[in-house]
Amino acid sequence: MEPLIRFVFTILSRLPLPVNHGLGALLGWLTWILPTEQRRISLINLATCFPEKNTDWHRRVARQSLMETGKALTEAPWLWRAGRTRLQNLLVSMEGEEHVRSALEQGRGAFLVSPHLGSWEFAGLHAAGFGRMTTLYRPPRLKALDRPLREAREATGARLVPTTLAGIREIQRTASQGGLIGMLPDQTPKGARGVFAPFFGRPALTMTLLNRLATPDRAPIVFAFAERLPRGQGYRYRCIPVPEAVYSREQESAAVAINKAVETMVRLCPEQYVWSYKRFAARPPGEPRIY
Repeated sequence: MEPLIRFVFTILSRLPLPVNHGLGALLGWLTWILPTEQRRISLINLATCFPEKNTDWHRRVARQSLMETGKALTEAPWLWRAGRTRLQNLLVSMEGEEHVRSALEQGRGAFLVSPHLGSWEFAGLHAAGFGRMTTLYRPPRLKALDRPLREAREATGARLVPTTLAGIREIQRTASQGGLIGMLPDQTPKGARGVFAPFFGRPALTMTLLNRLATPDRAPIVFAFAERLPRGQGYRYRCIPVPEAVYSREQESAAVAINKAVETMVRLCPEQYVWSYKRFAARPPGEPRIY
C-alpha cells in the first residue's frame, strides 16, 4: 500500500497546479453528483449553520465546498514537493503578516491556528518559512499513509508531533525556544478533552488544548488561513488578531472565543470550508443527533 501511495503522490506532484486543481475539482464534483455521505453531511451542516440562507445557497456552497476539498486532497503532494521558491511565488498577497512577526519577536513562542479552510497545507508550509515550527497532527486512519505524509510535510522544515504527552512536551520545548506551533482548532477532540461551545449558534465539542498551552505564559496566538485562488493562480494568506478571551482561565469562555474566530474566517469564504466533516457529531446530554 505504501509504494502505491508514494506513486500517487509523485504523479500529483508533477502535474501543473491548474491541472492538479482541475482533477481535484472533478473528484469533488463527482462526490456532489453521487449520493455520497460527504454530500449529505455538507448539506446538513450548511442548513444547521446558515438557517437564514435558502436551499439553493446551501446546495451551491456544498457543491463548491466539495470541489475545493477535492483540490485540497490533490494539491497536498504538489505543495509538499514544490520547494520554498515555488511556494513563495504562489503567495499572491498576505494580510496581517505583522501579527505573526510581532508574535515571534516576543521570544515566547507563538501559536499559528488554522482551521480546515482554504489550503491549510499551504498555510502551514508557508508559516514554516518564519523559522522553527512544530505542528500537532492527528495520525490518519490509514496507517500506510502516516509515514509518507509526515515525511512530505516535514520536508519543508516543520516537525509533526501527535497529540500525545510526548507531543505536548515537544510543543512546550518549541515554545521555550521561541518557535512557531501550528494547530487545527476545528477538529472534535477525543474523549473528555474538550468543552461544548457555540459554533454558528450550535453547541460543538471544542478543544481546550490551545488555551491550556498558551495561557500560562500568554504565548501569542494568531489565527490564519490561505484562501485558494481559482485556476491555480496562487493563494491569499490572511491573519487575524487573537480574541483576548482565548486566554480566559474559564475554558468554556476560551472555547467560545476560538469558535468565534473560526466563524469569522469561514464567513470570508464559506465555499472553502470543509463542510463534509461531522463537526456536530458529539452532542451535549439530552441533545438530539444532527447526523
